[in-house]
Amino acid sequence: MQQKNLDAVSAIFLGGIIAATIDIGAASLISGRSPAFIMQAIAGGLLGKATFSGGAATVILGAALQEVMGVLIAAIYVVLSKTVAGLLRRWVTSGLVYGVIVFFVMNYVVVPLSAWKLPPHFTPLKFAENMAAMLLFGLIVAFFSRRLTMSEPLAQDKAATPA
Repeated sequence: MQQKNLDAVSAIFLGGIIAATIDIGAASLISGRSPAFIMQAIAGGLLGKATFSGGAATVILGAALQEVMGVLIAAIYVVLSKTVAGLLRRWVTSGLVYGVIVFFVMNYVVVPLSAWKLPPHFTPLKFAENMAAMLLFGLIVAFFSRRLTMSEPLAQDKAATPA
């Protein structure tokens, strides 16, 4: 596998898995529920309410679904960063924008179409907390995409590197 492809795959897996794992912790903090409950709720996207009687199996399924979604979300960003000029150079801004997009797609498209069939409902505080979690998700994905896929370091990176 060529180095550029290996770098892209690394960015996808590292960014996606780290962002998805941190997102489980953020969801747990925001909801006041255990990470196991959060993972069962994620599995509920396929299983509905039955997820909560599935025990460890649905916790594992939820964890796997979360990590797969994280990798897919990161893969979309990495592919976009290869085709949309400026995403890597302006990774903070583009990562924040991507986080907003992920927030709206997940809450207003994916969850309503899942077995939960829930329309989004947030208090202003919960909206802000969940949005902050997705902003962080987008930043993590953008960070790994920039760090691992840029073929030429940026000028500020060159200046900061000792000779």
